[in-house]
Amino acid sequence: MNRLFAPPKKSFVNRTRVDQGVLTAPRGHSTYSLLAPMHYEPNYAYPVVVWLHCDGGDEKQLLRVMPHVSMRNYVGVGVRGSNPCEGRRGYEWQQSATGILTAENRVQEAIAAAKAKFNVNSERIFLAGHEAGGTMAYRLALRSPRKFAGALSAGGPFPLGQMPLANLQSLRDLPLFLAFCRDSETYSEGELCDELPLFHAAALKVAIRQYPCGDELTTQMLADMDAWMMEHVTGVPSQAEESATLSRGEWN
Repeated sequence: MNRLFAPPKKSFVNRTRVDQGVLTAPRGHSTYSLLAPMHYEPNYAYPVVVWLHCDGGDEKQLLRVMPHVSMRNYVGVGVRGSNPCEGRRGYEWQQSATGILTAENRVQEAIAAAKAKFNVNSERIFLAGHEAGGTMAYRLALRSPRKFAGALSAGGPFPLGQMPLANLQSLRDLPLFLAFCRDSETYSEGELCDELPLFHAAALKVAIRQYPCGDELTTQMLADMDAWMMEHVTGVPSQAEESATLSRGEWN
């Protein structure tokens, strides 16, 4: 299992060769980046992955992530965190009412830009993120479940505070994916076990996968995210997805 990045967290610089994938961002004070799929076909409506970086990253983390998800299946959108980190480079996601509203506005602005530039499927927009970015992905999808095809978190706990289940009746059809790190120091197995009764009581559709690693993002997590999203896009489980379900377990 290859580690993509792990603490200490930094603002990441692209060192991955992205063949024919084109990263773009408008001039000025943009808070997002867009990544075209390889061999972009304008007559096909692409699913969209909106990536929310971990604390200490920025919108260009998208370039490190998408080659390990897929460079063909999606239009990629990277969004910058709501506030600069104190005392270090990069940005963070504030889980306050103001921070959530800022994140929501930035995500919607980025999605609008992707729609203006590419042919995208508005019913196949996935929110995904690492650690605090994953928690924010859950928050925003839970706030507007009809706008998103699903939400994915890699090492980010389920959000607490600010009434994340306020739209409970609309949430039960929202698919959620949680990549859990077995040896995490920031999101322990005990915390996950405490959340399981909530998932059950709220009848949330959560696919939970456990990985033998600490607080890091791995290429296997991202490959499994791709398989999970494509299952929801096509309605057909992939062989990789079926294998992952058998080996790591899935709870709904």
